[in-house]
This record gives sequence, structure tokens and C-alpha cells, in this order.
Amino acid sequence: MNLGFLGLQFSFGLQQSNMGPIYSYLGADEGAMPLLWLAGPMTGLIIQPLIGSMSDRTRSRLGRRTPYFLIGAILCSLCLLAMPYSRTLWMAASLLWVLDAANNVTMEPYRAYVSDRLGPDQRPLGFLTQSAFTGLAQTLSYLAPTLLVWWGIDQNLIDANGIPEITRISFVIGAFLSITTIVWSVWRVPELPLTPEEDAAISADPLSLRSTISGLIEAIRDMPTAMRQLAVAMLFQWFGMFCYWQYVVLVLARNVFNTSDPATAGFRDASLLNGQLGAFYNAIACVSAFAMIPLARRFGAQPIHAAAMAGSGAAMLTIASTGSVPLLIAAMIGIGIGWGSLMGNPYLMLANAIPPERTGVYMGIFNMFIVIPMMIEILFVWLAYRPLLGGDPRHVLMLGGAMMAAAAVATMLVRAPKVQPGVVAI
Repeated sequence: MNLGFLGLQFSFGLQQSNMGPIYSYLGADEGAMPLLWLAGPMTGLIIQPLIGSMSDRTRSRLGRRTPYFLIGAILCSLCLLAMPYSRTLWMAASLLWVLDAANNVTMEPYRAYVSDRLGPDQRPLGFLTQSAFTGLAQTLSYLAPTLLVWWGIDQNLIDANGIPEITRISFVIGAFLSITTIVWSVWRVPELPLTPEEDAAISADPLSLRSTISGLIEAIRDMPTAMRQLAVAMLFQWFGMFCYWQYVVLVLARNVFNTSDPATAGFRDASLLNGQLGAFYNAIACVSAFAMIPLARRFGAQPIHAAAMAGSGAAMLTIASTGSVPLLIAAMIGIGIGWGSLMGNPYLMLANAIPPERTGVYMGIFNMFIVIPMMIEILFVWLAYRPLLGGDPRHVLMLGGAMMAAAAVATMLVRAPKVQPGVVAI
């Protein structure tokens, strides 16, 4: 069921590891870099809640969620094929908007799909397996350029715009995986048929623009208390992760290779090192996600997630302050555990707190708790990069580490509702 998530997250991994360098190759200013990442949060803010509300009311031969999987996967594959052939900064930024929109069309129904099929006692396995597939997919996407170098492709082979050939090939691989893994999941694990109650609910409130928007407004108004409480923790943790993804290559270039010039071999080496370190932390995320399943069942997702956020924050502070590769590798353990928890435990905490018939719309609204922090981070770092952060990417990463520590505290302050026996505690 979760194999399609591998292709989807391979695409996200390519963005995380390559868009910063691609923007730098095409002449982006460091201080303006956050604005070029605006596509993800903006498309997520608009698309995921709407797609969630729509998928709750969709009735088709393929099911409620599947049509959205397929449409998003096709668009995603086309954008991945085009991205590394960007000739200008505006072209790369525009393609990222379409790519992120396509990913968001697929992402939210996939979250709801898992919740649709699994009961409360199975959800720890379902959502943390999804997190593990995220770690596996992003391990492969981060490592793809290095594997291509090991297989004999010159890392310094670049086009007229400075984009390496290994980057182009990696995006082609991502395009292939995006469509094939989604199709495989749909074929092997079709959606469950609607229950009579679900069918009656759709008949009473069929899919339309009015029902989509009204359903979204009603869901926000009736949002469960536990979901509201998670918003603060989500604010801090996603602010911190966006700081990391945007500036880690620039930090590695300065700390390890003593360069800030995107035209140098040292900068390309920093991008390659980021791919290797990113592959390692995603491998840790994959393993740790499975390890968290029995822990979440025994202790609940809340303390496990808080500890993971604290470890991730300490790791970011270490990365910002060292040029030692062994220390960087050790720090990736903290990043990996945090990422593995972040992609699973918040959804586990949410799934047991929302009504099943509104899973789609609430999963979409929950994504607002991800993208709004990203937008806040983009605007803050853009405005503060030189006057407050000294024009130094290492200071951005330190800010990210502080935000992850704050996320740990905020997670522990969430008031856990009482749950019935057999249901994982929040």
C-alpha cells in the first residue's frame, strides 16, 4: 500500500537536495533563496485542503482517492523530466510551482488512503511504515548523484548553465519512479468499496465547488481540540526543517570546502556531500520509523516525537558549527530520527482524533500546519538574512536548531485526550 509513497517522496527528496544548488547555478542570491522555495507551502496551503474535501465526496470506479493519485503522479513525472533542463532562474522556479502542486494533489489523498484502510490498532504500523518509505525514498534520491559518480559519470560534466549531468539523470529516475510506484500501489491494493453510510453521506452532499468549500469551512470550525493543540509544535518543527533544507549546502560549502562560489568545484563537492549525508539521515529515518512502532504503542507518540525533535535540534546546531565530516555524520543520526518521527508520529497523533468520515479534509487542513510555518520562515529569513543573521547561512541553521528544540517543548505541552483500550494514546 505504501510503495507509491516511495515514488512521491523520491520527488520531494530530489527537491530538498537539488533545488538549492540548481538555483545557485542559475544565479540566485543567497538572501533571496527562501522566496524561490515559496512554491511548496503556497501550493500546499491551497491545494491540499481543497483536494481533501473533494476526495471525501468523490465517487468513481477507481475509488475516492485513486483519481487524485494518478493525476498528481503524471504531472509530477512531466515536471521532473523538465526541471534539470531549466535555462533561467524563473523557469526553474515556475516548474517547481507545478511540481509541488502535482505532489500535493497526490500527497493528501495518500494520507487519507492509509487511514481509510486501517483501524486504530493498525495505524501505528501504517503511518510509521509510510514514514519508513519516506526515509527509503529520500535515501535513494539523495544518494542518486553519488551512485552515478561511482558508476563512472564525471561529476564535473555540466551544461551551459552549470547544472551537472548527474543531476539531470537523477531527475529522470525520479520521473520514472513517480508514476510506476503509484500505479503499482493502485493495482495491488485497490481502495475499499464505500460503506452504505459513506455512500449515503456522499449522496446527501455530492461533490461540487460549493460543497467542497463549505465542507472545508465547517471542518475548520469543528476542528478537534487535539488537532488545534498540535499547531504550535508543527509551527516550530517545520520552520526548523525548512531552514535546514534551504541552507545546508551553503553551510557545508563554507565549513568543509571553504567556498561560497557556486561556480567552484568545491561547491559541487558540497552538493555531493549533502547528497551522501542526506542519504544517511534518510536511511536512519527509515530504520528509526520501524523502531518507533513498538515504542509508540507502549508509550504513545507524544513523548517519542518530543525526544526526536530535541535530538534533531541538537544535530542542526552541530552541523552549523563544524567542518568535521565524522561529526557531520554523527549529527545526521539526530536529523534522521527527527525526520522519521516527523513524517509519522504527528499523523498518528492526528488520525485517532478526527472523525473517519472527514479524514480527507482534516488531513488536508493538517497540512496547513506544515505550509504556514514554511511561509513564515521564508518571509522571516528573506527579511532577516543580512540585517539579523549576518548574511551567514550557518546562522540560519542555528535558528533552525532552536526551533526544533522549541518544537520538543511544544509537543510535550499538548494535552493528550483519553483514549479507549486498544487505541494508541496521543
